[in-house]
Amino acid sequence: MPPAAFYAVDLVAVSILTFALYFPRHRRRDLVVAYLGVNVGVLAVSAVLASSSIAAGLGLGLFGVLSIIRLRSNELSQREVAYYFAALAMGLLGGLGTSGGWMSIAGTALILLVMAVADHPRLLARHASQTIVLDQAIADEHELVARLELLLGGARVRSVSVQELDLADDTTRVEVRYELPREEARPVPPAAEPQDRPLAVAR
Repeated sequence: MPPAAFYAVDLVAVSILTFALYFPRHRRRDLVVAYLGVNVGVLAVSAVLASSSIAAGLGLGLFGVLSIIRLRSNELSQREVAYYFAALAMGLLGGLGTSGGWMSIAGTALILLVMAVADHPRLLARHASQTIVLDQAIADEHELVARLELLLGGARVRSVSVQELDLADDTTRVEVRYELPREEARPVPPAAEPQDRPLAVAR
């Protein structure tokens, strides 16, 4: 296949990733721009590297450095990091498609399939996590779990990690992972997903 065919496959794939999977589920416009820009940028540079005498390892190393800088510049959820690297990987597969052949297209399709399934709202819909600030300093783990389960409306707390125990201000900052009761296990709109809430205060 000509290189242009692999480029076209990548552009279609990243459009599906951003406009059919990510944006309808999470509605964050700035990351749509980031995913498209990263994908096309990686596609262009990897295509140049594939057709030149420049060492591919040097180019991939530069991408790694840029990715670290990009990911450290903004606070991203683990889900958004996964989309970010999916866009990057598809750009690499598209740019180096002439050397990978049909394996590049199969890899791109596999990435789309995994992201579509792994980020589906119904997958593990009963499990969620939040960072909660309690207006009481609680050092006892059993008491803390009981307080959190009461606060979360009967959800079963699976694990707790105390981030800060402030005895002066009498507060506890804790990251909690919990399982919702079965009757409440329904897909949650992206804007209200518990794991996307950075902070909740209990009074």
